[in-house]
Amino acid sequence: MKILMVITSHDQLGNTGRKTGFWLEELAAPYFVFKDSGAEITLASPKGGRPPLDPKSNEPEFRTDLTLRFEADAAAEAQLDKTVRLDSVRQQDFDTVFYPGGHGPMWDLAEDKDSVKLIESFLAAGKTVAVVCHSTGALRHVKTPDGKPLVQGKEVTGFTNGEEEDVGLTKVVPFLIEDEMLKLGAVFSKTANWGVHVVTDGLLITGQNPHSSGPAAEALLAAVKGKPLARAS
Repeated sequence: MKILMVITSHDQLGNTGRKTGFWLEELAAPYFVFKDSGAEITLASPKGGRPPLDPKSNEPEFRTDLTLRFEADAAAEAQLDKTVRLDSVRQQDFDTVFYPGGHGPMWDLAEDKDSVKLIESFLAAGKTVAVVCHSTGALRHVKTPDGKPLVQGKEVTGFTNGEEEDVGLTKVVPFLIEDEMLKLGAVFSKTANWGVHVVTDGLLITGQNPHSSGPAAEALLAAVKGKPLARAS
């Protein structure tokens, strides 16, 4: 199985002067779900090369066995050093795609035309797409073949308004995931702040937050192997 993982290249947290990027757990947990299943993983980002890590995601309270395993895995770190440019990847070369989150995607992947076209091409080919946390924002401009928002009428989850309030960034992010999905006509599903929650609706799998990234990857693997898991958490 060939799996594409698309990571943000954006490192500025709005106008705060602070750094952001991808959230380490949301890369590491799915990466090892895929790697341990024998899948071949390709990492891509809009700018290519080493994508920016949200420094907060590597603070002691957010480290996990899997983030430590990633940092100790020379092959994984070498891949992360040399992500391929997003505009160079083709849906035809992969079985599925997974988008880790972090606040970075809110600024680049949410607006990236290559990303939008890529997601649309995976879905058009009948391939499952998974996004977690703030990467649900990467769906905001994705359309169905008849021009409607992809998420219209679909059940999705992502980083909630309550979780954004918890981290104090409600006024910093360019939009709120939960509000944006509701505005686009999605059925927004959520559990308690920071609880594990994964939703599958057709070819789309969404996870609520960092802790949902590993379970979302497991749901994606099962879907690609033709064994769908339960719809919700």
